[in-house]
Order: sequence, then C-alpha cells, then structure tokens
Amino acid sequence: MCDRLRVLAFVLSILHNHSMKYKVGLKKTEEGYSVWCPGLPGCWSQGKTEQEALDNIRDAIESYLVTAAELAGKAETRTVEIAL
Repeated sequence: MCDRLRVLAFVLSILHNHSMKYKVGLKKTEEGYSVWCPGLPGCWSQGKTEQEALDNIRDAIESYLVTAAELAGKAETRTVEIAL
C-alpha cells in the first residue's frame, strides 16, 4: 500500500470512529448556497440547496483533514490541551 493510501486509511479510520463537529458558515447566494468552515482556513464549498451545500462541506472537511495529515507526513508532533 502506498504512503498516500496508508495516510488516507488512517485518517478515515479516525473520522469514522470519532464524531468531530465543525461550525460552518452558510450564505444564500444567487446561485444557491456558499458554505465554509472558519476553523479550517480555505475550506469552502457550495451547493444549489442548503442540504447540498452542507453535504459538500462535509466532503471538503474530510478532504482537508486527509491533505493536512499527508502534509504533516512523518513529522514529530505533540498534542496540547487548552482550557476554555
């Protein structure tokens, strides 16, 4: 299995085993709906209907997370916790 597929399988296993919630912005436009995820810079999508836009942003978020994991590669990482 190539590295890209390994990363994809890993990220998808995390996504399917854990529920992650992201706030999204939604704006009615002349063409339908524009939708974006403020917590993931550059993560935008659209749809003719509100539901289509929400379905599309789910796909965009998943792709964003897979790409971020690929770009991180084998870099040493740490997890930090912050109290809100």
